[in-house]
Amino acid sequence: MILDRDSKFDAEVITFLKATGLEPKRTSVEAPWQNGIAERWVGSVRRENLDHVIALNQQHLRRLIRDYVNYHHEDRIHDALEKDTPNTRPIETRPAANAIVISSARLGGPESVRAAGWVSAFGNQRLP
Repeated sequence: MILDRDSKFDAEVITFLKATGLEPKRTSVEAPWQNGIAERWVGSVRRENLDHVIALNQQHLRRLIRDYVNYHHEDRIHDALEKDTPNTRPIETRPAANAIVISSARLGGPESVRAAGWVSAFGNQRLP
């Protein structure tokens, strides 16, 4: 749990978070820009994932967020990383001129698709 240095996050709040199994982490001193980064990430999780699903229980919510984090690091491209992912992935070359990309849904949304391989445009023949 990321907390800023507001006085409302006193020892009582820290004790509660630790008792619930969360590890409180404070933002750096005199670094208000860190709040914006954390808020943007939370907003992305909400818009791209949690706004489309009703979590049935805490275990389901944890799985949804874990799947989103994996998607965020493995498949979602980032402009700041020159259209790459945080977990750098190899660049795949087109194996044949008539090959097309096949993909599978990652989180169920239209932007949540990832390349899964290549197939020939003239049939379902899988290419190396």
